[in-house]
Amino acid sequence: MLTLEKYSIGVGDRFAHQAEAQLQACVKLAEKGIDVIPVWNKSNREHNFIGSEPQSVFDAAQAAVAALNWDKGWHVDADHINMDTVDKYLDCSDFFTIDVADSIGQAPEGDAVAVFIGKHPELIGSVTIEGIDAPFEITREYVEEVAGKYLCAAAEAAKIHRHIESKKDEFIAEVSMDETDAPQTPPELLIILAALADEDVRLQTIAPKFTGRFNKGVDYVGDLAQFEKEYNDDLAVIAHAISKYGLPENLKLSVHSGSDKFSIYPIIGNALRRTGAGVHVKTAGTTWLEELIGLAEAGGEGLALAKEIYAKSLENVDALCAPYASVIDIDSDKLPTAEAVNDWNGDQYGNALRHVQEHPEFNQHFRQLLHIAFKLAAKEGARYTDLLKANAEVVGKNVTENLYDRHFKRLFVG
Repeated sequence: MLTLEKYSIGVGDRFAHQAEAQLQACVKLAEKGIDVIPVWNKSNREHNFIGSEPQSVFDAAQAAVAALNWDKGWHVDADHINMDTVDKYLDCSDFFTIDVADSIGQAPEGDAVAVFIGKHPELIGSVTIEGIDAPFEITREYVEEVAGKYLCAAAEAAKIHRHIESKKDEFIAEVSMDETDAPQTPPELLIILAALADEDVRLQTIAPKFTGRFNKGVDYVGDLAQFEKEYNDDLAVIAHAISKYGLPENLKLSVHSGSDKFSIYPIIGNALRRTGAGVHVKTAGTTWLEELIGLAEAGGEGLALAKEIYAKSLENVDALCAPYASVIDIDSDKLPTAEAVNDWNGDQYGNALRHVQEHPEFNQHFRQLLHIAFKLAAKEGARYTDLLKANAEVVGKNVTENLYDRHFKRLFVG
């Protein structure tokens, strides 16, 4: 089994031009003695929007690794795949995010729930987990409810896992349950892990949905104390499940962050240092925003295109927002007009978009709208990508600084 390293970062590169700049952030961190392994990801939906193929992600990553003489691990993620989409990623991916959110809540067949409960009497009653102050008090009815909700998802994960296994000798499996309405509590996570172990899914990361809102491209919205308890309890549950159910020893939590959850990064970092656990943090989409910031700062045609993309975003705001309604929170009254933005210089555009919350010109509504507007840049085709090439230095500087200064430092440096 290919083994995922202790610390890994899921990085998105929607237009396949920033892999080297992203990797440069990992190089900077490695110079401090902290190895964080890049996992380049791009979902099937994003490939369809942009008109790209999975191989392009591998090719960009491989070129970056060669250019920077990176001698540590790196991976390419078949992001949020299912049985309908997995095959196109088999040749160019070694990390598979198996998304089973659509199977959550489907009724298991026959007596599957009763069989599961008969196999796991240890889940009923007072369940003590090392690292959690009070035992979980779990009733049979609760296990029936949770098993009824998740056994189909576990079976679907196993089906996809077996399919990949039949085609590839070595790969890393993640099970993703985050794109659903309700968060999974630590007791639920324990039951889910038992079910995945029963199905012999050799997952190395699991991505639950946490309490709170993980809106695209902006900070976490929720009770930080509650998140801290939930995250630490989840770590304890995973350690318990590894021992109890024979799951891979490097199994770790994956945080599908929607990018830039700055207020929870110190919580995660403290937990890692306290427990020695690993983590996979996916912080994909903001690379494209750093490209826009760089183009705006470059001035000229870059700034002109950045302004045009915003104007088109305003014209198409409802259509852009609809697919992301559950993960954005945009107040249209706080969006600047296209006319106002047209009068901005590059610094003003960058200051409004760059995620520096204390800056007086930062506008989270402007940022969220542009976060989901990448398909408008895709429609520009070569005009957009040629400008990225022409302004590679200023764009790359923003990409590296964003990942290193605003993410890695909070997560791993402390």
